[in-house]
Amino acid sequence: MRICSLLPSTTEIICALGLSDSLVGITHECDYPSSIAALPAVTKSLIDHSNSSSREINTHISEAVHSGSGIYAIDNQLLDSLKPELILTQELCEVCAVAYSDVEQCVSTLTGEQTILSFEPSSVEDILDTIIHIGKYTGCESAAQTLVGQAHERITLVQERITPITSKPRVLALEWLDPLFTGGHWVPEMIEMAGGTSALGHVSKPSEEITYQNALDSQSDLIILMICGYDLEQTLTEFMKLKDTPLWRDYPGSVYVVNGSAYFSRPGPRIIDGIEILSEIINPSLFPRQKSKSDWRQIR
Repeated sequence: MRICSLLPSTTEIICALGLSDSLVGITHECDYPSSIAALPAVTKSLIDHSNSSSREINTHISEAVHSGSGIYAIDNQLLDSLKPELILTQELCEVCAVAYSDVEQCVSTLTGEQTILSFEPSSVEDILDTIIHIGKYTGCESAAQTLVGQAHERITLVQERITPITSKPRVLALEWLDPLFTGGHWVPEMIEMAGGTSALGHVSKPSEEITYQNALDSQSDLIILMICGYDLEQTLTEFMKLKDTPLWRDYPGSVYVVNGSAYFSRPGPRIIDGIEILSEIINPSLFPRQKSKSDWRQIR
């Protein structure tokens, strides 16, 4: 089966199922595992953010979405030449990947026959169901069941260890810094699974824009910066640009940065690593550090 993945998360799922040899095309944002680096990218960004601030990026994206002009483009000619039989995409977020309507329009111009599988997970269990769904369709149901079973075992280990906790720290997860956005969808659930309480975000609900005062009023014990699409070093660079703004001058709690792109933004297998990272940050006495400094770091 010839597979084109239009999502970094489904690219990771396909590879985790042992189907990397079936991938014929990926997106310009697919960067894991490293074995897929040579595959042709069938998408590109229509907005150059290389020299933009967080505020400028947010403004550009908002204007593009509201005008209907789109943020990403598909190379129809390249995609057609790759002759995919299965195309994996999403309907969850136009900011994170090519819009589903754009995928449909593109596929209508392709030769041959293609199947589109689209996913819209909003919880951890939805993410694991996505793995099962892809596994069934590609003839890898046994591998999918094994992968999901291992994920449930890792979650259970965390859950068992936090059972004695009587007071759960309040955690404010931020997925953008200027303006501030809370972590949404599966992130509040991940926080709860790791032994914390989500200070503002709501389980299975989209991220929300908040003010500095909202963040201060949340009475969080700690803030975790898990910036969408950014690794830890990129996040740290953005934080340093904004560290003198009112929130960071007045916030009395601890602040952590994580690799948001790898472990929190993408609804794929490494979400489980994200839960384990959160458990080390939120309850260090119960979870001695095992993750690397490129995964998470305390900065205040």
